[in-house]
Amino acid sequence: MTIRVLLADDQHLVRAGFRGLLEHSGDIEVVGEAADGATAVRMTRATSPDVVLMDVRMPGMDGIDATRRIVALHPDVRVVVLTTFELDEYVAGALRAGASGFLGKDVEPDALRDAIRVVAAGEALLSPRVTRQLIRQFVARVPSSPPEDGARLSVLTEREREVMVLAAEGLSNDDIGRRLYLSPATVRTHLGRAMAKLGLHDRAQLVVLAYRSGLVRP
Repeated sequence: MTIRVLLADDQHLVRAGFRGLLEHSGDIEVVGEAADGATAVRMTRATSPDVVLMDVRMPGMDGIDATRRIVALHPDVRVVVLTTFELDEYVAGALRAGASGFLGKDVEPDALRDAIRVVAAGEALLSPRVTRQLIRQFVARVPSSPPEDGARLSVLTEREREVMVLAAEGLSNDDIGRRLYLSPATVRTHLGRAMAKLGLHDRAQLVVLAYRSGLVRP
């Protein structure tokens, strides 16, 4: 199966560099490019990508607004934010807007290709280390969400809530499995069911909701 990718960055050389890294992957096809957020939204509709690589700092509509619109209009499209710094001021906003994760622009070629495959498969591109940093630096600043966000969690089983809490604390599936005496596959199943019940796309959104709802506190 070929993974369709849209590149969104205001610098032509950056887009050309990513295209060059991806076009010989065999299973990845670059289906379009956009130099600003508004164009990225239009190109998503026109090209139906599986993954959008989205720069956050673009003229006009920035990458955060573009991510929010793309996720709202095309729930099956995964957005990966490209950032110069691993954790800059835009990352938390992008995740809250619905991004599936983020990459530094200095990412190694093989890591870029692997990241696209991971996200296209429905996983979140958030390592446990990055999750912990994100929690410390950003999520604590997020305003509390309306009470209905907390009420949404009532649909979860006790085990699903346990797994959600540990995921939000930055544990990997293997770590959660060891903590709860479950296999990693069973952990993935519980996470998948929790996300389905809550209408979330991936682990990144699950982490954000866990903190916004008060289920977990920094």
